[in-house]
Amino acid sequence: MGEHLRWKLLSSEYISKEDWFTVRKDTCEKPDGKIVNNYYVFEFPEWVTCLAITDDGKIILEKQYRHAAGEICIELPGGCVDATDDTLEDAIRREMLEETGYAFETMHYLGKISANPSTNSNMMHMFIATGGKLVQEQELDHNEEIEIFLASFEELFQLMEEKRILQSMHMSTIFYALRYLDKLKYS
Repeated sequence: MGEHLRWKLLSSEYISKEDWFTVRKDTCEKPDGKIVNNYYVFEFPEWVTCLAITDDGKIILEKQYRHAAGEICIELPGGCVDATDDTLEDAIRREMLEETGYAFETMHYLGKISANPSTNSNMMHMFIATGGKLVQEQELDHNEEIEIFLASFEELFQLMEEKRILQSMHMSTIFYALRYLDKLKYS
């Protein structure tokens, strides 16, 4: 379906290859034969995020400073898929344990989304976790400072109503998770 729209990659050249700034410049041919020069693609690792619910029904949220936005953001736990992760579920379970100290009974895959499919090569893989138990202290990366807080569903809805969650992919994950839990009402 729609395969006739696909571009043909003619050449690709890396402009930058750093951990957090890998960019390539592609030359492509469109189906109508027109050439697209200097199409820039940002390569990131795959990402995972999760609406995580403790065994007593609280939602695990994080506060952390995001320098590019200059904001202290309310977010869901998650991060990058590492080469040592065998599966996406392994990645989100590892991230949850490192960032929050919680381990979970169940994990359900909700699907994937893209931050910007016109420029970004990767996907955000969304999960919902239930039955979370605090099993250890946080094990944060050297550049992470994450404050964990627990919220009820009512408090989460209030944060949403006040537009306090800025990360759009996390909002998408929240909506897909609430839909999965049948907590969204359509009229």
